[in-house]
Amino acid sequence: MNVLHYKGYSARVEFDAEDEIFAGRIAGIPDVIGFHADNVADLKMAFHEAVDDYLATCERLGRPPHKPYSGRVMFRIDPDVHARAAKAAELEGKSLNEWAGEVLAKATG
Repeated sequence: MNVLHYKGYSARVEFDAEDEIFAGRIAGIPDVIGFHADNVADLKMAFHEAVDDYLATCERLGRPPHKPYSGRVMFRIDPDVHARAAKAAELEGKSLNEWAGEVLAKATG
């Protein structure tokens, strides 16, 4: 996976073969912030500049910057999976939230 990280923000990078550039977009925030370059060194610089510009713009506008993900996850799963997960958490002496957080952390490395 092609991912860049800077100041707590991450971006996924793809190569655009038609335009022969690398293009990225900051992930995990509702604002659309993209960047691009034709080589890796410039791409990293463009990503850093995009994050820095975003943070400066938020400060200038007097609004807090969006942070990547709040830590709250809402999703629907099969009731049987929910029951098995709740049971596994209980058997480990943990809340379902704590257990699920640990399982997701392990799964994502």
